[in-house]
Amino acid sequence: MLVDDTYFMRIALQEAAAAAALGEVPVGAVLAMDGAVVAKAHNMKETWLDPTAHAEMIAIRSACGQLKRWRLSGATLYVTLEPCPMCAGAIVYSRIDRLVYGAKDPKAGAVDSLFNMLQNDALNHQLTVKSGVLAVECGDLLKEFFQRKRT
Repeated sequence: MLVDDTYFMRIALQEAAAAAALGEVPVGAVLAMDGAVVAKAHNMKETWLDPTAHAEMIAIRSACGQLKRWRLSGATLYVTLEPCPMCAGAIVYSRIDRLVYGAKDPKAGAVDSLFNMLQNDALNHQLTVKSGVLAVECGDLLKEFFQRKRT
């Protein structure tokens, strides 16, 4: 089966919706290799009372456990929101080859918005980045979540 980036981003959006149902900020992540999902996750920061429980971090940890290795060479990470500095650092250090994300994060984005950590020549690993995949859907999910929180 031939799959494209929108296929995996739709799975990440399902994860983001699961986060919203728990009252978590709706961000979802999927780590894929060779056209298959290795791990998927959503934000659990509030539920676990853990500031590191971002969707990306959980998906990376899960993939490392599944594959029994910390180097995730050959992997693509799909995330509904541009990763923050913590997650961008984990992406670099886990040697993920490619990041695909949906909506930009002008307040905390460490890929394009505030910083460019993933393609920084000063670091030991750089990766390919594709942004804007299903950006409207990803952004709308976040906007709706925060609108409900404010009312």
